[in-house]
Amino acid sequence: MRVEIYLRDERSPEVFVQTTLNRIIAFEGVGLHSGAPVRMSVLPAPAGFGICFDRVDLTTGDTFVPARYDAVREKPLCTRIENTSGVEVLTVEHIMAALAGCGVSNALIELDGPEVPIMDGCSAAFAAALIEAGVEVQDAPLQAIEILKPIMVRDGDAVAMLSPAEGLEIEFQIDFEDGAIGSQSKSLNMANGTFVRELSDCRTFCRKADIDMMHASGFALGGTYENAVVVDGDAVLSPGGLRRKDEAVRHKMLDALGDLALAGAPILGRYTGRRAGHAMTNRLLRALFDAPDAHRIVTCSAEQARRLPGVGVKPADLPLVA
Repeated sequence: MRVEIYLRDERSPEVFVQTTLNRIIAFEGVGLHSGAPVRMSVLPAPAGFGICFDRVDLTTGDTFVPARYDAVREKPLCTRIENTSGVEVLTVEHIMAALAGCGVSNALIELDGPEVPIMDGCSAAFAAALIEAGVEVQDAPLQAIEILKPIMVRDGDAVAMLSPAEGLEIEFQIDFEDGAIGSQSKSLNMANGTFVRELSDCRTFCRKADIDMMHASGFALGGTYENAVVVDGDAVLSPGGLRRKDEAVRHKMLDALGDLALAGAPILGRYTGRRAGHAMTNRLLRALFDAPDAHRIVTCSAEQARRLPGVGVKPADLPLVA
């Protein structure tokens, strides 16, 4: 499915437009951290709506939680968003990555619980359903955030940075003691279906030594060897082993795309992460929007839009696990 339809008028010669889903798609699973069963539906939404979650299990008050960087409330091991009434949604990063990676601008996501289903620990099931549903073009121009100068946040050895680039590029480096992961680095231009082909099937991971500590702190209660890659030293304990030899760093790139999608518009720039995580990427977005000289909002031409992750995605890009 190639989306290359754009609006033409005398004011703007080639303006790329926003998109939404052609139809509703639905998922069932468990929350990685809560362990509770959850059902999720992704619905078409009007132009300019953006991405928003609706906690349909709640019957009173404001149940809508916007998927934006300024709604993020720090929580270890996942990305949590919360509205002004205190209604929260956890672990939004994988579905946000899939929406960005499949070029969906506007969607309403209904949840009957506080956490997005973890599925098999990656974005493959989400991406497959989005591509199968297809997208509908909308009568509104697509805007993007163009990075004008480097901006960086640091926490000890951890670094996250955005710098100018023609399209979205992601570079990531990780370093773990366990030999099954070790030191890994990767850099990708995210255009032309790269996310779907190269990252969407890469699962979240953890060290066996950390599982008891996470459970004691109320995290990963829904984690299994089937929805996360568990490593112990040189050994991969999850059935079937790794899907890719550098699956761990690829998953960190997947997470980064999902967290960057909370900017509210696609980013034209290069993201660099070194030992970074959800909290640092959110700090980076906050620093970016606090620096008006570091970015500008642009209306995407068709040429600019082709450099974004979701344009040009097709079913053949899906990995075999989807």
